[in-house]
Amino acid sequence: MIDEFLAHGLPDVEEAVRKAAAIEIMPRFRQLAEHEVDQKSGPHDLVTVADRKAEEHLTASLTRLLPGSVVVGEEAVHADPAVYEALRADAPVWIVDPVDGTRQFVNGDPAFCTLVALALRGEMLASWTFAPALEELATAVHGQGAYVNGHRIRSGSPEPGADLRVATAHPLYTSDENKRTLARLDVPGIAARPCGSAGLEYLKVARGEMDALAFTWPSAWDHAAGLLLVAESGGAQSTVEGVPFRVDRDNALPFAVGRDEATAVRVRDLLRGA
Repeated sequence: MIDEFLAHGLPDVEEAVRKAAAIEIMPRFRQLAEHEVDQKSGPHDLVTVADRKAEEHLTASLTRLLPGSVVVGEEAVHADPAVYEALRADAPVWIVDPVDGTRQFVNGDPAFCTLVALALRGEMLASWTFAPALEELATAVHGQGAYVNGHRIRSGSPEPGADLRVATAHPLYTSDENKRTLARLDVPGIAARPCGSAGLEYLKVARGEMDALAFTWPSAWDHAAGLLLVAESGGAQSTVEGVPFRVDRDNALPFAVGRDEATAVRVRDLLRGA
């Protein structure tokens, strides 16, 4: 069933992602009323009516396209953390972040995106990273490469001798312990900066516009689509335990993502103080 869907159903997913953005997200971009923005865990953890409505739209459309599938979405998990356990079960799972970069969205910055990934027993099968305000759609299918607006992308390798450009977990969302760990990247040869939308940072690595990422949180909706995109562009990733990050298990954090394996290993080793 899943092979048949991967062979014939992916264009319908793209249409569903584009439609959710067109109906629920873009009409609200730079048009949000004060009552349409709420806080979740704190003043920097925002959710808007666009997040909620887009996730509802995608949940309905994606499960209709693939009967028997389930959705693990950021807003659904916030309402009921038990939803996350579907990642460890046997049904195909849509992993959804309706608006990745909500802070940017609220501030009128176009650097936000919708993230959708299809997984089965923890394996990423396909992903969609759609930045509607930037008019970019990045897609990846396991074993078939990564594309932006239909053009193949490859991550390549950093320029020898140049500082590694690394986007790290933003200090607004990190604990003091996380900050101490990320401070290990404050060494010669590393040019680090806080990340924006995680999905768009993954896209930059897949395109070779950033060299590496260092993330300290495990939320599958932030990482699933990007991890497949980077892998299919030629990149690599590793947790500090030296094994890949997976959405269906508990992971040792932080983890590193790189344009190539050597870059991912270099950043990972710095993070663990090796």
